Formats: sequence, structure tokens, C-alpha cells
Amino acid sequence: MFKQIIVAIDGSEHSHRALEYAKGLTEQFEAKLWLVHVFPHTSDLLGYDEYEKLIAQREGAGQGILDEARQKLGSITFDAQEELLEGPEAEAILTVAETRQADLIVMGTRGLGSLQGLLLGSVSQKVVQHASCPVMVVR
Repeated sequence: MFKQIIVAIDGSEHSHRALEYAKGLTEQFEAKLWLVHVFPHTSDLLGYDEYEKLIAQREGAGQGILDEARQKLGSITFDAQEELLEGPEAEAILTVAETRQADLIVMGTRGLGSLQGLLLGSVSQKVVQHASCPVMVVR
């Protein structure tokens, strides 16, 4: 049923729980898992004296989050790949899902109430609204 599963990782406890679910589903369906981390958009800082240093710091921090996710996966019997991207989180996750022809996106939520989530426009809410595949949001 699922052949390509995307899991969005941001280092939070909710994303770690999402990773656990994604791992179980990936094993069950013998799918491929894509670990996706999106770091904050930096183009608005272009021209800043230490722009390159800032990009390197954000990429390094993002890779650290992906490395931690790999450790949490432990010993695996399935294919797991990584995507480290810059940009608005929801749009980047949706782009990876489209590019990789994902059958499922798994992601955590911060547990915002429905009214608060509606007012703030959370990443998970945007992904749920615009994804062309099913989305599992893990609390």
C-alpha cells in the first residue's frame, strides 16, 4: 500500500513520535523512508555580512537533527534517505512529497488547539490541506 513514506523531522518530541510511527509503517509495508528536515528561509538575509556563515550554521544544525533521527531509527532493514532543505516548511515538505511521489506524509504537531491552530496556521495544518497524499499527524 505505501511504497514512499515522508517523515518531517524538526527535532521536537512530536517529530520523534512521528518517526516511530513512520518506522513501523515503513517496516510493515517494506517501503522507502524519506527523512525530511527544513531549516528557516535565509534569502531575506542576503547581503548580510555573515550570510554564508549563517547558511552553514543552519545546514549544520539541520544535518544534526537528521543524524539524531537516524540514530533513533537504530538498526533498520529498509531504505532510508534524507532531504535537507531551506524554505517555508510546509511548502518544502509538499515539494518533497510530490517529487518523491509519496504515498504518505507522517509528521508531528505541537498539539495546538483547533482555534489556536486555525489562527496561527501551523505547518501540519497547511500540509494536511494541500497534500496530494494521505497525511498522518502524530501527537
